[in-house]
Amino acid sequence: MNFIALACLIMVGVAQASGGYTHLAGLSHAIHIPEHILMYSTVICGVLLLGFIYKRKIVTLGKEELVIPDDGVTVRNILELIGGSIFDLVKNVVGDEHAKEYFPMAISIFLLILFNNMIGLVPGFLPATSNMNTTLALGLFSFLYYNFHGIYKVGIVAHVKHLMGPVLWLAPLIFIIEIISHAIRPLTLALRLRFNMEGDHMVLAAFTDLTYIVVPVIFLFLGTFISFIQAFVFTILSLVYVKLSIESHDQDEH
Repeated sequence: MNFIALACLIMVGVAQASGGYTHLAGLSHAIHIPEHILMYSTVICGVLLLGFIYKRKIVTLGKEELVIPDDGVTVRNILELIGGSIFDLVKNVVGDEHAKEYFPMAISIFLLILFNNMIGLVPGFLPATSNMNTTLALGLFSFLYYNFHGIYKVGIVAHVKHLMGPVLWLAPLIFIIEIISHAIRPLTLALRLRFNMEGDHMVLAAFTDLTYIVVPVIFLFLGTFISFIQAFVFTILSLVYVKLSIESHDQDEH
């Protein structure tokens, strides 16, 4: 009976979504806030709630219990699996000495993009990452973050010198190329994420219109994989930009 009830609920949601209905459209119209902002804000609240649940869980554990995972699939186990994987990624990209410093940025970007991507797999919800405003804002955040830390770590002079390359007579040309390269990074990050998620959502919607439940299940698994990959790619590129920015000019020559 529970399975039948769940199937009916899914079919209703799928039918509404295929007709263009979204759950936040009415609220968005009523309070005059774009739907992608509401969706992004909802995901932020969800991530904060997960963090609060996780924190309440671990503060009650002793030192020995902290290293022992819970039984079954729990919020703690899932978050620690994701967190451990992202921490290893940060160590591999920026090095062990900087891992703790840049881990909060990496895990925040990864979780926000991942959950914003995956919410689009639920009938009646549009992923905020299919909107250019959202992805461009994330790209600009990454751009400002790595430039700020680059200047903070090596200084403004070394940071500008880093853009000129090691060969003096090629410095003007290299500087122009580097400026253009850095300027388009937010846009490339935004376009890659936006069009991949919009394309995935369009494919899922098209097959949903045709078959409702049977075939879309296959594309739900594909959509989950794409959601993860896009969050991973955005995170690792942001870390690579940080790594390149905080290196000194002497390290580049070496």
